[in-house]
Order: sequence, then structure tokens, then C-alpha cells
Amino acid sequence: MSNIFQILKQYSTSVNADEVTESLKDILAQSHDLFTFENLKLLYSIIDLTSLSISDNEGKIKAICSRINEFGHLYPDYPNVAGLCVFPPYVGCAVHNIKVPGVRIVSASGNFPMGQTFFGIKEQELKMSISAGAREIDVIMPVGGFLEGNFNAVFSEILKLKNIAGRSKLKVILETGALKNPESIKTASIIAMEAGADFIKTSTGKLEPAATNEAVYIMVKTIREYYLKTGIKVGIKPAGGITTVDKALNYVAIVKQILGDSWLTPEYFRIGASSLANNVLEGLIKFKV
Repeated sequence: MSNIFQILKQYSTSVNADEVTESLKDILAQSHDLFTFENLKLLYSIIDLTSLSISDNEGKIKAICSRINEFGHLYPDYPNVAGLCVFPPYVGCAVHNIKVPGVRIVSASGNFPMGQTFFGIKEQELKMSISAGAREIDVIMPVGGFLEGNFNAVFSEILKLKNIAGRSKLKVILETGALKNPESIKTASIIAMEAGADFIKTSTGKLEPAATNEAVYIMVKTIREYYLKTGIKVGIKPAGGITTVDKALNYVAIVKQILGDSWLTPEYFRIGASSLANNVLEGLIKFKV
């Protein structure tokens, strides 16, 4: 197995905070221009609806699936959401009840949202989720090990989880709100991508701050650096506290400016949210009035 410390030497993990601030100022100043009908349709198409609460049950998941199924009949001119993210026990229920082609079932696995359990349990959760029909898996990076500087263990765990996931997409949550500085966000992004992550994701949504412009900017810049180095396109998923169209369009602006339009697709760009979908839909309807 590769030594991640040797791999990290191939990158500069330093981040110029002033450059981040200035670049974001320019990018976000243009985000208002993105408030268009087509971009609202894009936003709706990249949403991973989430149901990840202690009160979840099969009835609740079935109700969400019914709304997703009905959406195409009510709004045939609009794209449906990208996916539905649920806890592992409800993957089978979601798979059975979603009738819309193209809506992915995502499992928040690996002892989400803490990730603090034995690796064997994480392994079994992934296998059981995939067996139940999940084709995308969201897992949290071992944050405690990362903060301790045990990067090889973090790299090894993500690599093993990706091997288990196989052809299913693995989204690795960095929990950027728990990381100490911008350099840590960049380092965690590199480790996750070098270990095989298909997406890197900001947050579980259970810790503040969740997604921020600064964290997403650093992650997206690192994705670009990794792409130029390897030719491999890795996706980005901001998540946590994204409720307004304006905030979501900020992330669209960052991705568009740094990675380009080829990343503006559900294949490489998701937003983890729930109430955002209603706000985007409301905006789409107003454009039609």
C-alpha cells in the first residue's frame, strides 16, 4: 500500500487565505447572474434529498418516495432530483418504492454521522447497503485519526471502503467544520481522492459550521489540481445548512468558475439538502408565471 505521506509530497498543501478571500469575492459577485430558469433546473437536478433523522421510519421514507414519483407527473418539464439519501436500514424500502429512472438511492453508511465504530461494522454496513440496492455510499472520513495526524490510517480506511463499494460511488465526508484550518481541508481532500473517493463532501450536516464558501472553494481547487495531475474527475458535494437558492447558486458559481461546465452535472456535482428542493421549485414556478 502507498504511503500517503509520500503522496502528499507531490502536492503543495499550503493555502493562501487572502487569495481565497479575494477569489471568492470575485466569484460570488457574479453568482447573482446565475439566477436563471436553466440554472434553477440544474439546481433541482443535482439535489440529493436527505432523510437522516432519529425519527425516520418506513412510512416516512415511502412518503418521500411518493413525492419523488409524483414530481414528474406534476412538473413534466423539470428534471427530478439526483438522489435520495437514507440510513442503511431504509435502503431497501427506498429502492422498492422509487419508480423514477435515474434517481439514485444513497446510503449514509459507516456509522453515520460520527463514524466512530469498529471497521468491521462499517464494512458490513456498506455490504448490506449495496446488497439492498444502494449504488452510492456516503461515509465520513475518520476525523479523529486525521486530527491526530494518523494520515496513513485514514487513507487505508477510505481505500478499503472504496474496494468494498466497488462500482458503487463512494462519497467521502470530510466534516470540514471540525478541521482546524484551510490546509487541513486541502490535505483531507487529497487523502480522500488518492484513496479512490468518487466525490468529496463537506459535511454530515450535524456539526456547525457545515458547508461554507471557503471550504467548497478549497475542495474544488484541490479537485482541479488532482484532475490535472491524474486525469480523474472527482465530484463535489456541499451539504449541511443549504436551504436558500442564493446559497446554492454560490456553489454553482464556484464550481463553474474553477472546474467548468463539464462538472455541472449530477455525475460530478451534488448538493445534499431537503428544504432547498421546495425553494428551488418555488423559484421555477415563479419563472413560469
